[in-house]
Amino acid sequence: METSDRLTRPAADGLSSGLQALPESERTLLIVDDDAPLCQRLARAMDRRGFVVTTADSVAGGIAAATDQMPAFAVVDMRLGDGRGFDVVSALRQARPGARIVMLTGYGNIATAVAAVKAGAIDYLPKPADADAVERALLAQEDGTPEPPEDPMSADRVRWEHIQRVFELCDRNVSETARRLKMHRRTLQRILSKHAPRN
Repeated sequence: METSDRLTRPAADGLSSGLQALPESERTLLIVDDDAPLCQRLARAMDRRGFVVTTADSVAGGIAAATDQMPAFAVVDMRLGDGRGFDVVSALRQARPGARIVMLTGYGNIATAVAAVKAGAIDYLPKPADADAVERALLAQEDGTPEPPEDPMSADRVRWEHIQRVFELCDRNVSETARRLKMHRRTLQRILSKHAPRN
């Protein structure tokens, strides 16, 4: 999995200062990701920003940590080796309803991430997400307007994500997806067989 050098940069201006004033129980952060190098880099970066970090590398481990520790914040990968991060979100929502959860999603997984947001995550970020972006998402004001992205998706990437979303909503049925998109089935199959545009 691709990682970002920005994971190890110093904290974003002003965001962590308010965090430091909170008691330790309000600074607890659970990171659930089975990409060990990425998980450890993000954990170190968030620790430097004042979070009290716990990590897990599976759905089972994430659910156990969510239930036992009831963290105030969580960063959860959408796809894990033993299942979906969605199940960790649900467990954390039950254990601590006010927890602020950000989902991490790989290419082609935006539709699933949107469903997770509806179920209780406050935001989702495409991987590789740097620590500044994670911190901004976790600490954003409830009624704040997010800043425009520094590196927004290209038109090709937006088109690809839309096709993937419709494909997921059609239960991955190629014929039905092609019909709804008014696209030739073979054309759709070619698109689905390719990797996502990088930007």
